[in-house]
Amino acid sequence: MKICICCSLSFGDEVRKIATQLEEMGHEVLLPNGVINRLTEQKDFDPIQAKINTDSNHKHVDKVRAADAVLICNYTKNGIENYIGANSFAEMFVAYYFNKPIYTLFPLPDMPYISDEIHSFGAKNLNGDLSKI
Repeated sequence: MKICICCSLSFGDEVRKIATQLEEMGHEVLLPNGVINRLTEQKDFDPIQAKINTDSNHKHVDKVRAADAVLICNYTKNGIENYIGANSFAEMFVAYYFNKPIYTLFPLPDMPYISDEIHSFGAKNLNGDLSKI
């Protein structure tokens, strides 16, 4: 299966490990360009300029469309357990729009301002177990 990973770029190390595990299971993995290029590790990283320079939003939507399923890697960030940021939220919507199965690595977060929306996408929680894909 071709799986597109969506995540916060700050989860790059963890996501590369997840990608390796999925590939060892026989899946093809599509990663965000920011993770591939290790953008957050670059000196003077500016997230806005990086998104503009790399056209990452368009490119990642193309990856979501090309995938068979989407995996949201939602680790804890900024004190929010199972964090889903703005980009991952948008990518979940795109996956939902294209009728792609959506998996979350961990349960959906308690983020009231997007709770109704992310629950309506019908994501399946893996509870950290990639074999459930």
